[in-house]
Amino acid sequence: MSGIIRVVCAAIIVRERLLVVRKRGTTAFMLPGGKPDAGERPEQALIREIREELGCALTPGTELSGDFTDVAANEPGFTVQARIWTGQLHGTPDAAAEIAELRWIGAGDMAGLDLAPLLRGKTMTALVHAGFMPQAAMA
Repeated sequence: MSGIIRVVCAAIIVRERLLVVRKRGTTAFMLPGGKPDAGERPEQALIREIREELGCALTPGTELSGDFTDVAANEPGFTVQARIWTGQLHGTPDAAAEIAELRWIGAGDMAGLDLAPLLRGKTMTALVHAGFMPQAAMA
């Protein structure tokens, strides 16, 4: 039986390009965010994680509805369960804390990129169905 890792994530989309990050020592790109601290509300955790990882303020938008659970990309034997919000950054994002790299990706960039299972599957489907990303992003 695998453990569950609960996280909060931001789907930052500008001109049909999604911001993704890759942590140091890993290959898979994922949405920025992280684990809430004990007693921290999800939205507070998201704002804190974005400030720590990207050096930007975040205004959270709509929380995506659905079950965002999949195999954890970087922790074998674990499942990740995410709550995901759209949002707007204030400032220019820059890789900080445990983030090694960030990229803005469009539908055409996804096929050749190592994306975390949760992002490639359920999350991208939800973003397309909600009208935040173009249909081509699901290809």
